[in-house]
Amino acid sequence: MSKFLNIGSDNYISVNKVVVITQPSSAPIKRIIQKTKGNELIDCTKGRKMLSVIFTKDNKVILSPVNKQTLNKRLECLKNKL
Repeated sequence: MSKFLNIGSDNYISVNKVVVITQPSSAPIKRIIQKTKGNELIDCTKGRKMLSVIFTKDNKVILSPVNKQTLNKRLECLKNKL
């Protein structure tokens, strides 16, 4: 059974798909976001400030309004329940 991580604004992602959660503040991450197009970039901020970027196994880049520390805590809690 798959667990889902709440990434903010009532959006969820499968725990099994998450590869990296990072901050959007570094120049390389900003370049990746700018170069990512179409179905590969998913903006889940609903107009709020982007506080984290999630990279998935299927090469999607997801923008989240929740900071990376909070997402990491949620992810660890879900993984401990598996």
